[in-house]
Amino acid sequence: MDFLQNHIEAMIFCSPHPIKVKELKNCLTEMFEADVPENDIEEVLVKLNEKYQADEFSFQLNHVGGGYQFLTKPAYQASIGILLKQQSKRRLSTSALETLSIIAYKQPVTKSDVESIRGVNCDYAVQKLLEKGLIEIKGKSEAIGRPLLYGTSHTFMEYFGINSLNELPTPKDFAQADENVIGEESEDN
Repeated sequence: MDFLQNHIEAMIFCSPHPIKVKELKNCLTEMFEADVPENDIEEVLVKLNEKYQADEFSFQLNHVGGGYQFLTKPAYQASIGILLKQQSKRRLSTSALETLSIIAYKQPVTKSDVESIRGVNCDYAVQKLLEKGLIEIKGKSEAIGRPLLYGTSHTFMEYFGINSLNELPTPKDFAQADENVIGEESEDN
């Protein structure tokens, strides 16, 4: 029964959402090429629940959303809250911010279009923006090679506190005379 417990534990651990008993049964049946009774699976789930109730574990097995998922115990909520807060404060690099700005104003846009505007390769910046969920793939261009088209995501809107792309600042918002003067003006002129 330990081998079954290890497989079930691994599947629950790897699943990004609560995994249902039926999903566990289907996976195990395919893997072992034999029917695995739901009663056996439910017995293992009870054992896993008991195992993770121990104080030595910072997480536990929860029955949520009609399935099973490992979740952090409430006692660790404060430290996780601090971690998430600190992670969310991480700033975007200048190159990522430039790339994001171009995508926001020119979307949908290809990576090569962004690179031609910036004048440098932006593979890394685009990858980081995708990982952070600030941009997403919107489709494929009709151009030769059918390159991917990028645009901003809902996370972008949340991150910058806007509800619509129409709320992005326009060039006239930056055209305040005193702030955009390069060098010093002489009063002798």
